[in-house]
Amino acid sequence: MTFEATADPTAIPGGTAGVDGSVGVDGTAGAATTGEPDEAARRLYLAILADGGRMRVADVPEADQGTVRRLVSLGLLMTNPMDACYTAVSPRAVSDRLGAELRSEATRLLVRAESLPGALDALTRAYDAMPRPPERSGGAVYIEGHIHIRHRIAQLVADCRTEVLTAQPGARPADALKIAIQQDVQLLQRGCSLRTIYQPVAFSEPPALAYAEEVTRRGSLIRVLDEPFQRLMVFDRSVAVISATDDHSTAAFITDPAAIAFIVNAFERDWSRADATDWSAVLSQGPAHSAPERVGRLLARGLTQRAVATRLGLSERTVAAHISRLRDRYGAQTLFQLGWLMRGGRDDG
Repeated sequence: MTFEATADPTAIPGGTAGVDGSVGVDGTAGAATTGEPDEAARRLYLAILADGGRMRVADVPEADQGTVRRLVSLGLLMTNPMDACYTAVSPRAVSDRLGAELRSEATRLLVRAESLPGALDALTRAYDAMPRPPERSGGAVYIEGHIHIRHRIAQLVADCRTEVLTAQPGARPADALKIAIQQDVQLLQRGCSLRTIYQPVAFSEPPALAYAEEVTRRGSLIRVLDEPFQRLMVFDRSVAVISATDDHSTAAFITDPAAIAFIVNAFERDWSRADATDWSAVLSQGPAHSAPERVGRLLARGLTQRAVATRLGLSERTVAAHISRLRDRYGAQTLFQLGWLMRGGRDDG
């Protein structure tokens, strides 16, 4: 039963639209909301049943107006404009109606899902036919230039269906993390797994910690390995990406199964030795150790400047800058003196 809007003071407020002004699944206003009553709606409905299944409009408290509209939109209350009241409707009838609507909507979505690949077929064929760098001997494609490398990796991320393995030595720039978090979140939302090995220095800045907390919250696994390793990525165990030059300006995209098996075994070996971390706890505490402090601790253990750079995945110039700041802080003239002071050898007397 429907009723027309009127200026009559006994007219029933509300209507059939959702409480929040929402529309039905077909985009039309006034469509019944296919949901379940919340706790407030359940309590009010039970109270109306206890009162004989009828409530006068004038008796509805102001605080319950929204709940009444919710019950009307669900179909659990029927408006009776002639008597200016609401009448309870059997939940069984409502369940049958909403169930039919949901099944109809599910069927529509299934039909749409089945037809989607065909609708995108021309675009898919064009994507697959896109020109790619020629493969050299040994089942590898070499791509030069950071922009081109990032573009190809983005394509592999988009095409990935099951798993990504990555090893990322050194710190990651904030702009790289912005790109990574978008790609990785989409990857995880598709149900793919993502495992990454980092060096401790990678999480010396808050943006890196925030990245780790976000992706691990969505299912990614991250471990930290405090020793040197090579940068690599493996997609679906069918394509591996490794650096082909020291400055990472050229990357090799490997498809040879034997080579990929070797790379995956190396990754699993490093993964087994790496440490897991509670990233939520680390994020709440902030970066545990700054890069200069890590440089100082390694110097205190007797490592050379070059060994420190290799261990932390930093350039020797960056390590030298950290050492310079540590010398100023501790008043040291030599690396030996700096290491001695950082081990607690300062004479405070």
